[in-house]
Amino acid sequence: MTPRCPDGVRGVVLDFYGTLVRMVPPWPPSHRSVLLRRGLTEAAARWGDQWAAGPPDGALHLAHSGSERAYRAWELDRLRRRARACGVPEEEVNGVAVELDRVSKDLRLALFEDVPDALGALRGRGLVVAVCSNWFWDLEDVVGRVGLAGAVDVVVGSARAGARKPHPRIYRTVLDRCGLRPEQALFVGDMWETDVAGPVRAGMRAAHLRRPDRAVDGPAPPLPEGVVRIATLRALTGLL
Repeated sequence: MTPRCPDGVRGVVLDFYGTLVRMVPPWPPSHRSVLLRRGLTEAAARWGDQWAAGPPDGALHLAHSGSERAYRAWELDRLRRRARACGVPEEEVNGVAVELDRVSKDLRLALFEDVPDALGALRGRGLVVAVCSNWFWDLEDVVGRVGLAGAVDVVVGSARAGARKPHPRIYRTVLDRCGLRPEQALFVGDMWETDVAGPVRAGMRAAHLRRPDRAVDGPAPPLPEGVVRIATLRALTGLL
């Protein structure tokens, strides 16, 4: 029997990457490969994770989110600081930061095949449909480029909201934009802390998307009361 969400859901909020879209070839170059191509072997060895210079999940960054210009300056400044810490010579710091920023955003994205039908069904039921994601400043533009401009009502990205999931501010922002109380929203996503635990703490209901062909590493956490697990977005119509 398919588990059902309690009555009263008036809107569905979906994560973006890993839930609605995936990355497809050609893959962008890694930060390490960029540094090695520039002959910066020590920096490449010390750089660490591709997203080492990014803000951590849960970060509050209101001071940098007042405008696109301010946010872009903060992004580049983080990369410069990381480059210096990893031993990049000062005369190369700015060039490295600019290139790493560019390749980090040079992503080729495609919708998962279940997305159009699932979002169409939600809209057909009169539900508010929103996207809420930890993303760069241009999330609204990217949502449009992948073909979802007419399929969602609200788009909230961390860059403009001033906080990254699972900070409560970003959930409050998307709820306010949707005109929903927390208990009226179902949050759907593939990452546990940002798409399930965070929304539940914010008073929302949650569905953990565990796609068989893109499961996050490790066993799936046990489901707390009120949380369901689905393998495809098509299952949403059976929940609501």
